[in-house]
Amino acid sequence: MKKLALAVALALAAGGTLAQEKTVRISGFGAKTGPVRSFGINSEAAMLAAADLINKGGGVRLADGSKARIVVDFYDDACNAEQGISVIRRIAGTDALVAIGPTCSNVAEPLFGILQKKVDDPGDTGLQFPVFTDVAIKIGLARISEWAFRNVPNEMTMYSSLFYWLRQKYPDLKTVWGGVEEDFAHSRTTWHVVMKDRATANNFQVLGESKWLLADTNFATQVREMKKANADIIAISAHPFSMCGALKEMQRQGVKPKVLVGLTSSSSLETLQGCAKQAQGMIIPTSFAPVNKEAKFAAEQTAKFKGTADLHSMAAWENMFILKQVMESERISGDKSQIQADRRKIRDGLAKLKVTKGLLGDTKRTDDREADKPYLFVQARGNEWVVLHNPL
Repeated sequence: MKKLALAVALALAAGGTLAQEKTVRISGFGAKTGPVRSFGINSEAAMLAAADLINKGGGVRLADGSKARIVVDFYDDACNAEQGISVIRRIAGTDALVAIGPTCSNVAEPLFGILQKKVDDPGDTGLQFPVFTDVAIKIGLARISEWAFRNVPNEMTMYSSLFYWLRQKYPDLKTVWGGVEEDFAHSRTTWHVVMKDRATANNFQVLGESKWLLADTNFATQVREMKKANADIIAISAHPFSMCGALKEMQRQGVKPKVLVGLTSSSSLETLQGCAKQAQGMIIPTSFAPVNKEAKFAAEQTAKFKGTADLHSMAAWENMFILKQVMESERISGDKSQIQADRRKIRDGLAKLKVTKGLLGDTKRTDDREADKPYLFVQARGNEWVVLHNPL
């Protein structure tokens, strides 16, 4: 009987401890269904892995000196703008203090538009909720709202550096042809606004482009256009799903450019799983590669949660540690009755940041809440992305 009483007492004591455990919630959202579902799956895995590590280290220190465990949940927006807006409103109705996402720029742009544009504007009834983006990369989106922040690389900087390097390394190359996934905000903007501009600025002649859609499966006409142009460089601004289709058709028609350039988001495992043979030699600028112990460790931890490491999922990993730092420096209460006050502290804390620590080094923060991240060039060799050049 004494042993039974002791067991009951210990169980009650443990239950009381669990009841008093403090938590802070960080919600993720992005595409977990549809053609780009791998991006959302990988971001969720990275968030869970980072939270697990933070919690094992004691969690987040609150204003009163106590500790809180990070709780992560993740919502699927299917890369659909209406669904994304519905998801962020749903998240704002919970006890989440901040959201990490979304995957797609065509979701981020209208979603940022429903946030309050200027903090403390009494005439602006927009949603007052901090969003810290890990994936959606279309240039300039954070300026839409002072509640929006991003930890994505600057493609204008990266492709400027890449085309400059190509000009120096291959002075005999003169012409560029583009392949563009026209119905996707990121890939469309990166070709029309970034790649074409940076190629021209580095004295390449852009001969034109072939266009297709994310869901297309037949690329015969587009590749015939490429073949006819016979450009020295083909730059494909498309995600792995349609890019692999185009690359396979290029192989079938015997299109062999001297240099093949890809979209940042395609420096991923999905590309190598889908068309490693056809992607051989492709060069892509990226803000992540497992080139140091920190980056390798983050990739290993994310793999434990069934995710793969790339420039997008590792941005989600970085975001989690940045948010821990901000929560502690801004002394959030963790009190569920003070949710909006804590959200505002996180927003203000993110806005104060000038530099954050990233897996490849320090990331500078800009006045318009964007990131200036370290980057390097990788090349598809065999079944790996190998570092080709570090321009910094």
